[in-house]
Amino acid sequence: MKIAVLAVQGAFIEHEQMLSRLGVDTIELRQRSDLEKHFDGLIIPGGESTVQGKLLRELGMLDELKARIENALPVFGTCAGLILLAKKIKNDERVHFGTMDIVALRNAYGRQLGSFYDENEFEGIGKIPMTFIRAPYIESVSGNVEVLARSGGNIVAARQKNQLVTSFHPELNDDLSVHKYFIDMIKNSK
Repeated sequence: MKIAVLAVQGAFIEHEQMLSRLGVDTIELRQRSDLEKHFDGLIIPGGESTVQGKLLRELGMLDELKARIENALPVFGTCAGLILLAKKIKNDERVHFGTMDIVALRNAYGRQLGSFYDENEFEGIGKIPMTFIRAPYIESVSGNVEVLARSGGNIVAARQKNQLVTSFHPELNDDLSVHKYFIDMIKNSK
């Protein structure tokens, strides 16, 4: 198994380190030619969603990756990745991939000072650590989106078929369970 990590901006190295601890090979997607390499899943890391969206367009990667996600490529978006996958962003007119039936609220907890740590139940896993950094949350879901976790009453993790999103950064804690969950999604998609 090989998982691609979008490496144009944001916290991609931390995801690579988590996957390495789980014995999974990774490749970095930095330019359009990287899309020619084989990968079984994709992680879109936290960072700046507007910058990532702009770079994906400039590098000619957005449409190709969107088509693959729509054709069932397993994808895991954390924080900014959640925003990129959302069909609607409440406080932004832009839509990037727009493949998941969620409405995201950018910087929902405020700026950098609104960062915090929590522990909550994650459906199918149990209680896990959650680190939020200038995090969005999911204001609403539709279609066949399954809510997986909440924090303070807000939806902070969800899944729709081949798409998994979290508002928090599981790559910034020692707990490997969310990455294992994503790996199982990939295995079950084959």
